[in-house]
Amino acid sequence: MTTTSVRSLRSLDRDPTAPIRNLDWALLGLALALNAVGAAMIYSATKGSGAHVDTTYLGKEILFVLLSMGVLAVTALVRYDRIQRWAPAIYLLTLLSLAGVLAVGSSRKGAQAWFAFGPLQLQPSEPAKVALILVLAAYLSANRHRLDAPRLITALIIAGVPMGLILLQPDLGTVLVFAALTLGLLTVAGLRLRYLVALAVLGAVGVGVVLNSGMLETYQKDRLTVFITGGQKDSQGAAYNLEQSKIAIGLGGITGRGFGEGPQTQNDFVPEQQTDFIFTAVGEELGFVGGAAVLGLFLLLSLRTLRAAHLARDDFGTLICVGVLIMIVFQAFQNVGMSMGIMPITGIPLPFVSYGGSSLLTTYAGIGLVLNVRMHRYR
Repeated sequence: MTTTSVRSLRSLDRDPTAPIRNLDWALLGLALALNAVGAAMIYSATKGSGAHVDTTYLGKEILFVLLSMGVLAVTALVRYDRIQRWAPAIYLLTLLSLAGVLAVGSSRKGAQAWFAFGPLQLQPSEPAKVALILVLAAYLSANRHRLDAPRLITALIIAGVPMGLILLQPDLGTVLVFAALTLGLLTVAGLRLRYLVALAVLGAVGVGVVLNSGMLETYQKDRLTVFITGGQKDSQGAAYNLEQSKIAIGLGGITGRGFGEGPQTQNDFVPEQQTDFIFTAVGEELGFVGGAAVLGLFLLLSLRTLRAAHLARDDFGTLICVGVLIMIVFQAFQNVGMSMGIMPITGIPLPFVSYGGSSLLTTYAGIGLVLNVRMHRYR
């Protein structure tokens, strides 16, 4: 930590109101706005088309939001330089949870990735994303601009162990998020270009090995095959989700069919619409205008996060913000892209918008960390 950072911390200790004055209300408001859109779309996609209105999913989503506010408060108010000291313990707990879900977790569609708590489920690979950001940020900030081969190998081992455990579930989508986080944080930390090229080649080879191994379920391989073939084969099998998704977005036109009026959405033609394919509900019922507005909110949120990274008082804070930015942007691009057929279907949720407690808790934890860094800036 620099001398300037130390002086800044001392000034913050003398003036406890300074962090609150520095709170980025715009960032928090953008997150809540996206969440509100998500709740509305989840309700529309799950309420049913009969006389009886089903509010089960909406009720659970509201519960998730309330729990997420608690998580956000913790990650925003516990000063992040203290969290840095807990990085080894966070990493160990992450590995234990990922190993535990393989031993005693519940399965769904061939993936053993959840702990069941009554009607609720926790997917430990989701909070593992934020854990990886914190652990890698702590290690790389201590070794920034000194990333020689041994230190690079250490960083890859730090990221590779949880990635391996997640791949055993198997969950290729989350592994891709981890890969993006690792490559992005290494780049910002100053890794040399030749190492980045080598990692890109190694990653491509690794994907090929995984696809040709027996680790993935058949439906997961079929999803990737559909992307390569353009969804032209087997319209009632692996390509069905993609075709129905494209139809739903196409029906929306410029201004959409109206909230609760989308025929694809209201008649359940798009499988998993409240989770993986929630953007199809946005596209069909709110149209191009609504979809563009959602993407605009993501853009503004990304710019606020980037601003926090720029204002951070130290490398650790900068890397935290960059990690959260990568996590949100990569998932948003992948989710929206797979809904439109320009990216493979990998089961990655749309941050703040898709239904799912684990994803929402994790994303708000990341936003809390960004708010934390912003509140304790010194510039």
